[in-house]
Amino acid sequence: MGNIHLTGGTSLEGSVGIQGSKNAVLPMMAAALLHKGVTTLTNCPLIRDVFCMVDILRSLGGMVTWEEHTMHIDCSHLRRGKIPEEYAVRMRSSITCMGSLLARIGMCEMPYPGGCMIGQRPIDVHLDLFRHMGTQIVEREGVLYSVCGRCHGFTYKFPRRSVGATENGVLAAVLCDGVTRLENCATEPEVGWMCRCINSMGGKIEGIGSKILQITGVPGLHDTTFAVPPDRIVAGTYLCAGAISRGKVVLEPVIMEEMQAILAVYKKMGGQYEGKGGKLFTNSAHVHLAVPFLETAVYPGLPTDLQSPLLSVLSVASGVSILRETVFENRFLAAEQLQKMGACIRIYDREAKVTGKETLTGCEVVAQELRGGAALVLAGLVASGETVIRNAEYIERGYEDICRDLGNLGARIHKE
Repeated sequence: MGNIHLTGGTSLEGSVGIQGSKNAVLPMMAAALLHKGVTTLTNCPLIRDVFCMVDILRSLGGMVTWEEHTMHIDCSHLRRGKIPEEYAVRMRSSITCMGSLLARIGMCEMPYPGGCMIGQRPIDVHLDLFRHMGTQIVEREGVLYSVCGRCHGFTYKFPRRSVGATENGVLAAVLCDGVTRLENCATEPEVGWMCRCINSMGGKIEGIGSKILQITGVPGLHDTTFAVPPDRIVAGTYLCAGAISRGKVVLEPVIMEEMQAILAVYKKMGGQYEGKGGKLFTNSAHVHLAVPFLETAVYPGLPTDLQSPLLSVLSVASGVSILRETVFENRFLAAEQLQKMGACIRIYDREAKVTGKETLTGCEVVAQELRGGAALVLAGLVASGETVIRNAEYIERGYEDICRDLGNLGARIHKE
């Protein structure tokens, strides 16, 4: 396990590049399974979750090659529909391969997916969707065995909005005969980017960005080259890094529309910003205000993935903030570690009461999941003395090189 070392007290300043989106590229990679040919994805982030998905594609018979941040995926000849346990348990996004495999070869065998322990994240909606379209699913000893004949267009209304289930519904419908209508869909940008990628392959998806998606089935897809968009969660994390250090940071590239919820919070804390030419110019010199109440929500609300980084920023704000988590029931794992650094955080069920204080104290803390690990890095930026963050592998699931990026902004940070 790697450790990250920080010495706090530096105000960040400069420009930082925003990597390609983790949550967009993973379903795009799953979509490549639908095509008997080559899918090329540019601006791919070099992160652990992407490498795990590469292993899954290769285990199924796909060929994956790299040219720096460009990935070529050739799924002309799939050998099997079984996802090995060693990969599935490491990453929840492996579940999106299920829709593609059912559509492409009519079967899938996989264990229950794993990933960060931030909540139960049940897959019941996924399974209900697949059964609705005619899939027979049997579970034996934690393994799902699924078989589906030629799929015909169907109508399905999601009982609750789920990003992964929406993606699976689209993937399962792309090669169906007829028209499929999906209602109450998740509207997160990453769903839209996957749909645009599929359309660039010859798919016919309408209603992108809305709660209703209509997919007209096609007999096959064609080769494409598609650019992965910048990661709005990484951009939000580095926005918080500038905020907690009271720095001046330029983020590029960013899609301003996707950043509105976190920018609204940033402004309430005293931050100033301007979006221009695909860049976000930020000035955090006056960031010190607590936020009386905020809560996470599905898009376009505040992303749950930025709840933990905000927890760190609010820990050194002036006053009391209430932060409610509405998406995952176990997403305050970072709070206990922040308390070790002196943060005054009290957890009441799904609410965190944060009483800001002037400074934090460096010590040894443990990353327990991806975004919580990033939050500990942010806290280390302002903590007195040295902060050591164990289990940095969690952070590397979603951040290409957080030490490089923050180091280029002036942070005193390195990984063992």
